[in-house]
Amino acid sequence: MQESSNSRIDGLVDHLFRHQAGQMVSSLTRIFGPQHLDLAEEVVQDALLKALQIWPFRGIPENPSGWLVQVAKNRALDLLRRESSLQSKSQELLRSLSAGPELHPSSGALDDELNMIFMACHPSIPRESRIALTLKTVGGFGVREIARAFLARDSAIAQRVVRAKRLIREKQITFELPDPRELPARLDSVLEVIYLLFNEGYTAHTGENLVRRELCEEAIRLGGLLVTHDASGLPKCHALLALMLFQAARLPARIGKDGELLTLAEQDRALWDRRSINRGFYHLDHAAQGPEMTEYHMQAGIAACHAAAESHETTDWGRIVQLYDRLRELNPSPVVALNRVVALSRVYGPEAAIRELEEISEHAALGHYHLLPATMGELLSELGQIEKAAVFYRQALDCPCSDPERRFLLKKLEALTGRRPRGPGHPRSEI
Repeated sequence: MQESSNSRIDGLVDHLFRHQAGQMVSSLTRIFGPQHLDLAEEVVQDALLKALQIWPFRGIPENPSGWLVQVAKNRALDLLRRESSLQSKSQELLRSLSAGPELHPSSGALDDELNMIFMACHPSIPRESRIALTLKTVGGFGVREIARAFLARDSAIAQRVVRAKRLIREKQITFELPDPRELPARLDSVLEVIYLLFNEGYTAHTGENLVRRELCEEAIRLGGLLVTHDASGLPKCHALLALMLFQAARLPARIGKDGELLTLAEQDRALWDRRSINRGFYHLDHAAQGPEMTEYHMQAGIAACHAAAESHETTDWGRIVQLYDRLRELNPSPVVALNRVVALSRVYGPEAAIRELEEISEHAALGHYHLLPATMGELLSELGQIEKAAVFYRQALDCPCSDPERRFLLKKLEALTGRRPRGPGHPRSEI
């Protein structure tokens, strides 16, 4: 019974900390200044630890979130009294945290979190460090959680965070929204980090789990913060949020009961999250309110075509090819061209798609990308060229990727050859 109670307390503390740590750390960072970010994190971490120590014996307080805020505030005041350089901040701290974070944060709390995101995603900070710092300070993720999500060593993640904090001090990066002249470049950095975070959750590069839902949810939460503020509620922010919502809607149907990857054609669309899809269309409408058309607009449009279709067969593949053509103009990458080939095959057949695929197959960026040979294998199998298709699936198995994708490719190869292949291999992405 005690073990069950402790487990419930651990879960509650984790939930509260995950959903409020970003607000608390952000508000304290505004008060202390970015150079004292470690101090802000220490105060919030102390509140978490105290809850884990006290609640199992005294019970969960009536207002758990208010309790955490009060403990954090008391600890901060104690530290401020000992730090002569920060004593002037005491009254500001009392005003800022007196009411505690609300279930629906005030505009001030939103401003603090948004400022923290822009600070953590400053272009002077390397991309990997931006992601780690954003997850830790705004998302409430611990170093070990971040390391597990990205299959990195704890020490490597800790070093990225330390480096980001050092750069904030050295570059004197401020805790505020950039001025209008700097906002576009800074906003692009923020959007890139959020989408990288979402993609890592949606299709993990390696490891046993294809999906890390908590990363997807955090990316959507951060995207939601952006669109609520006048300074960052721009069409391209709505476009990214729409894209993530459309893709996240498929998560319940993306993995089968046996843990295997299911392609779009195989997924049970009744399991797709209609609420997420409806939210996606809402933000897609807002994304259209302006002259700028970004990659996020095109990708969200493609995802919307899938979300609107009743089945894989009734999908508007012609429209998807058109959107890929426009996307390729904005981003002429070989990965975009490869994705376009898949849609092209649905409109013009596998022969036309194979001709397009052969044109991009020599691109260096696709040299170890498992979807290139896997796509060729799929197209050849549709033409009945089983032996050739098997060769390409074996090539795909030599490319690095997650365990579920490896099992998926092994299953495809076994279906073609009638026997279970042996030997090492890896494979990533939906086919």
